[in-house]
Amino acid sequence: MTVRSEFPEAITEIEDLAIPMPDGTRLSARVWMPANAAARPVPAVLEYIPYRKRDGTLPRDELMHPYVAGHGYACVRVDIRGNGDSDGLMEDEYSAQELQDACDVIAWLARQPWCSGSVGMMGKSWGGFNCLQTAFLQPPALKAVISVYSTTDRFADDIHFKGGALLGENFGWGSVMLSYSSRPPDPLLRNDWRETWLRRLENQPFHAPGWAAHQTRDAYWKHGSICEDWDRMTTPILSIGGWNDNYMNTVAHLMEQARGPVKGIIGPWVHQYPHTAVPGPRIGFLQLAIRWWDRWLKGIENGAEDDPAFRAYLLHSAPPNPSAKHRDGHWIAEAEWPTPRVGRQVLPVSDAGLGVAGALSASVCTPQHLGMAAGEFFPMGLNAEMAGDQRTDDALSVCFDGAPLAEPLELLGAAKLSLRLASDKPMAFLVARLCDVAPDGSSVRIAHGILNLCHRRSAEAPEPMEPGVPEDVVLVLDQMGYRVAAGHRLRLALSTTYWPFVWPSPEAATLEITQASLDLPVHEGTRTEWEPPPAETAKPWAHRVLRPGSASRRVESDLIAGTHALVVAEDTGDTENLDHGLVSGETTTERWEIAADPLSARAEITWEQRLSRGDWRVRTRAETVMSATASHLRMQARLTAWEGETVVFQRDWDEEVARKFV
Repeated sequence: MTVRSEFPEAITEIEDLAIPMPDGTRLSARVWMPANAAARPVPAVLEYIPYRKRDGTLPRDELMHPYVAGHGYACVRVDIRGNGDSDGLMEDEYSAQELQDACDVIAWLARQPWCSGSVGMMGKSWGGFNCLQTAFLQPPALKAVISVYSTTDRFADDIHFKGGALLGENFGWGSVMLSYSSRPPDPLLRNDWRETWLRRLENQPFHAPGWAAHQTRDAYWKHGSICEDWDRMTTPILSIGGWNDNYMNTVAHLMEQARGPVKGIIGPWVHQYPHTAVPGPRIGFLQLAIRWWDRWLKGIENGAEDDPAFRAYLLHSAPPNPSAKHRDGHWIAEAEWPTPRVGRQVLPVSDAGLGVAGALSASVCTPQHLGMAAGEFFPMGLNAEMAGDQRTDDALSVCFDGAPLAEPLELLGAAKLSLRLASDKPMAFLVARLCDVAPDGSSVRIAHGILNLCHRRSAEAPEPMEPGVPEDVVLVLDQMGYRVAAGHRLRLALSTTYWPFVWPSPEAATLEITQASLDLPVHEGTRTEWEPPPAETAKPWAHRVLRPGSASRRVESDLIAGTHALVVAEDTGDTENLDHGLVSGETTTERWEIAADPLSARAEITWEQRLSRGDWRVRTRAETVMSATASHLRMQARLTAWEGETVVFQRDWDEEVARKFV
């Protein structure tokens, strides 16, 4: 990765700019822009997230925003209401207030004397979500967006539910946000930091129970789901995804359905921007972003609208590695999507294996601890967060293997599994994993899909299964881009459990499968068709490590108690910002434990946040626990805040959510 310190434009920075909202709330922004923008106004590029510009995302902000600003843009990094150095209180993710604030910020930016009147919006994850949702609202000054790792459907493709099954990450992310939003503003920027902090703490929501309560695709999830009206999606969109991230379906959905110009890029990456992400190869995301902004914000005829519709990195067969720094593969470029270069190949599933016609009589009832090799919903780095060797999970699954491939097989798109099955319980889910099995027996997950069988007909109006009654069911797996090597086998692995990726059904279900076929998207075969620009950034932030971090991730089995647990510990250490002196750090521990009974499932998460400067020190700790009975999900939390060594706030939550369809 190349670090740049000189750019076409000299830049200036505004450390803390107040953006007034119509109700009087002040949102805090950090701005980088060309030094001559007052005389020669430039387009603005907005990144709008709750993750704290002063410390949380500062290391990545300083790699990106000065770089783009140096190419003739005003880059504006705004803390969402109730977070960081902004006023107000946070209600929920993607609330109507949040999205209205985004529209008001865009209108305010367009009116500034240093802005040309054109505004773009970019972001990853939360920021990728809200820039699509803001485009849906069509504020006049918003001319283009770049959305990285986002979704078009908040129920189908986010951290809460997948295929109608409740994800463990719903509780995990609720715990994260309880911690993240508990931190105060920086006293150097706000004299009222303490009053603001205590008010936030007193009004701090614990989101996880509320999210879990919406077990159908109801109005709550439809709000902010841009798929509700594709005709409104006319703003040009550059959509980026990663094969090691669980937001890989969005790129295809946007290319197929949005009405305005859309270009898609998917690489091998985890949940990080592609110029810094692992596994490599990294790409020049910032150069691609500037090309996009030049076309749609400045009107430069650079041909960006004629770039390939879809550029994808096809992963090549490689040994499983949950901490891979690099993945072999090659870039392909599709002029259109769907592409005529992908055909469908339907493989029968029988007792004799995958791709072999014949009778099928499979009984699927898998152990509750299957899934320990699934990895995180959105892995962030190299701490064994990606999917690992699937052999341990395969051994607990019902598997169907194909014959060794005589030649490489390229897959691009989504596989579809059609089954005829019956369940002995009214509530159950099915997980399908498509794996690449090497001659040595190692197994790499290519793609997976999850279906809560209550949602087999409708996500809006689920229905319990009628025990013992066979039904036809279709399970669509996630998008994939993969070349399976000659001599390797395809494996279809089926399970009724996937802990802790999916919260278990209230009873251990057995599925009787009597018919099945797997419909694969087979690419005609390619060589390298695109050479992305190399990764470049601005200078890294000036900092000093006061205490180094550490991380561990392990699976524990208690042979006496019969329990299995995934145990995660991460400590960022403590780091001082040498520009303004703020010291920050965080520590988290997670324990996801289960035994043979699905009702034994239990998750315990603790997050600690630390901020200090000189004699000023604050700390918060969020401690959360999730468990369940046959009828209810239970989520407990305690939030404690310290100023120095004095506890200044403590609050407990203990909430139950009725299990209707999970």
